[in-house]
Order: sequence, then C-alpha cells, then structure tokens
Amino acid sequence: MTEKSFFAGFGGQGIISLGQLWVYFGMQEGKNVTFFPFYGAEKRGGVARASVIVSDDEIASPLVTTPDSALVMNIDSLPICEGSLKDGGLMLINSSLVKEEPKRSGLKIFKVEASGIAEQIGNILFANMVALGAMAKLTNALNLADIEGILKKFFPQDKHQFVPMNIKAIQAGYSAV
Repeated sequence: MTEKSFFAGFGGQGIISLGQLWVYFGMQEGKNVTFFPFYGAEKRGGVARASVIVSDDEIASPLVTTPDSALVMNIDSLPICEGSLKDGGLMLINSSLVKEEPKRSGLKIFKVEASGIAEQIGNILFANMVALGAMAKLTNALNLADIEGILKKFFPQDKHQFVPMNIKAIQAGYSAV
C-alpha cells in the first residue's frame, strides 16, 4: 500500500499540523512516510499545503505530483487539488467552506462538514482533526488503532489537555464518511 495525499487550505486551518500528524501516525504504525509542507509568509490566511506519502514500501521520492487523494479545506484550494489528482482519485471536500462542485469528472468526491463538525464538538480549530479521521477512513492509509497513545507522544505534555478533543474530532470525521 502506498497513498500519496495532498492537503490544501489556508493558514490557520492546521494544514501543516495535519500533515505532520498524518505522517507521525504512519510512522507509529510502522510505515514509511514523507512530509513536504508549502506555505506562504502570512501567519493566517495565506496558502497552506502539505504533500504526504504513507507506504508499506520504501519511498523513492518525497514529491507528490499526481496525488491519489486530496483534501480541500477552502474554496481557493479546489482548482489546485482538482487539477493535480490522478484519474479516479479521491477528493475530500470541507463542505462547510467549499460550496462549489468540482468541474472535473472522473474523481471520487466525498464531502464532510469538517468546520461545522468541529464547531459542534466545541472549537472550529479542530476541523483539521475531523478531516484527518475522514481521510484515514477513505484512504485506508492509517488504521488509527491507538489514537490516544499516538497523540500523547506527538503533543508535548502541556498540550495533553487537548488530546480528548482531538480524539473526539478524529472519531467524528471517521464516522462522518
């Protein structure tokens, strides 16, 4: 199994953190991973993208030019993801913020109200974790067997108070698809 994914949104949506956590889950599950972030100079509101690969085999190159799957967290990211996905690729759309339909046919489109679900849980900042759960289920790239243990290893001790909310968001995203 090799899953090449592209996560796209704007600064402040946790795209880079999502990519880091995605590959951390993969590493903890014994897989080979790569993470390649891209972001603008702005602290919030600029471009934020992450290319990630999770594989059972060795990875020859960290570049993801034609992803198997893409996460679209905002409307500006739709054309970028739509244009780069492989034929038959999977696209997960944050339908809370993206109201347009993709123009390209031949893709597997899934919609999750990631931002809305995160708000219902208690904080919109957990939309990226909702997306993580949904992407994990749709791609089968991660098995999410030990969410709590992995999150506690990933986050420093002073952030452990947010682990239960992260777990809830990941599980909600997983259940939403």
